[in-house]
Amino acid sequence: MKRFFLIFGLLAVGLPSASAQLRLTLDKAIDLALSENPTIEVADLEVRRYDYVKRQTWGNLLPQVNVTGQVNHQFVVQKMSKGFSLGNDPYTTLSGAVDASLPLFAPQVYRTMKFNDAQMAAAVEAARSSRITLVAEVRKAYYNILLAEQSLAVLRESEATVRRTVEDTQLKYDNGLASEYDLLTARVQLSNLRPTILQTETSIRLAELQLKMYLSIPEEVAIEVTGELDALRDEVLAGTDGLTADPGENSDLRTLELQEELLRRQLRTENASRLPTIGAFGNFTLTGNNMGSVMFDMEHGGMTSVKDGYFWQNPLYAGIRISVPLFAGLTKANRARELKNQIAQIGKQREYAREQIGVQVRAALNDLMTARETMFAQEKTVEQARKAYSIADTRYRAGAGTMLELNTAQLAETQARLGFSQSIYDYLSAKAEYDRIVGRER
Repeated sequence: MKRFFLIFGLLAVGLPSASAQLRLTLDKAIDLALSENPTIEVADLEVRRYDYVKRQTWGNLLPQVNVTGQVNHQFVVQKMSKGFSLGNDPYTTLSGAVDASLPLFAPQVYRTMKFNDAQMAAAVEAARSSRITLVAEVRKAYYNILLAEQSLAVLRESEATVRRTVEDTQLKYDNGLASEYDLLTARVQLSNLRPTILQTETSIRLAELQLKMYLSIPEEVAIEVTGELDALRDEVLAGTDGLTADPGENSDLRTLELQEELLRRQLRTENASRLPTIGAFGNFTLTGNNMGSVMFDMEHGGMTSVKDGYFWQNPLYAGIRISVPLFAGLTKANRARELKNQIAQIGKQREYAREQIGVQVRAALNDLMTARETMFAQEKTVEQARKAYSIADTRYRAGAGTMLELNTAQLAETQARLGFSQSIYDYLSAKAEYDRIVGRER
């Protein structure tokens, strides 16, 4: 229902009619993914689960009260030595009891609550890691659509240009001003563009499906991403501001640190099981039976029983219980050694992971700078390729140039424009990966 209202709201705000496409900005796509993606929902549910776990532990410090009841009917009266018995007729016994206990000093419970706090922190970090990863993947999918659409636009412009060249060459050929070779070469170049255009159209559909998956949008809902990839040039220019090589906020690294803290808390909890525990307890029991009253006749040396209703008893007691663990077969000592071994292992893993992540951060920064410089180079290449094509086109129309020169110039311009868009995508994709590595959510 929440997803329905959000999509409906986006349609109502961003679209002129209900039959139009769902328009998405990058921020809207990220918000939708963070609110509807199942991995985020599962991570949030896991955080809530550990909240319940902590409440369970806290409940061990509250009074524990149990009420029991029992009805027992004696069909055959038990006989004692020499035929002696308490009563001669079958009877019914009713009983009820209330047991209560209250921990007064429970160190293991206190340490377990601290352990639950560490578990909660680990679950929160896992949820944060899921959000960071999802945001990075949504960004890449969004930029992938923009790249495919930008490439398709360039290819269609190139197709239109080549088609115009084919028409002009056909006209020249009909008037005897161009050779059949030039006409065939132009037609071949036009035909070669068609498979690339079809492949690009397919890549757009696949990229849209991937983005829909991240956003949990039904496949039948059409989407439209806003913006153009080449228009993000200014973002590339300003994108290096505030970059750092510090991996301290990396989610994987923080997860290892929390796992180490979790093991330390678990070790303290295990050590606390060796300490004494103190608790108060109490019991109230109400018992009654209708076996009758037993009377002894001392004069005649006999015993008689009289049925006179139920005979009730109500004992009540309370006290303090102290439990001191003395020996448990060395299981606790070996368990403590095992936890210390695990702490040492994860400490080594954390140190090695910090080095690895540091390398990843530097590699991501290098990819950013490389993509940025590539964009500058491609931008100059596009200007030069456009100028070269303009010269080749003018020469060809004036009869001074060849079809080979024109085709080469046109292909160079197309590749330069595609390379420029690719360099912007490479930078934005590398920036999304950098944000994931350093632990940035947005």
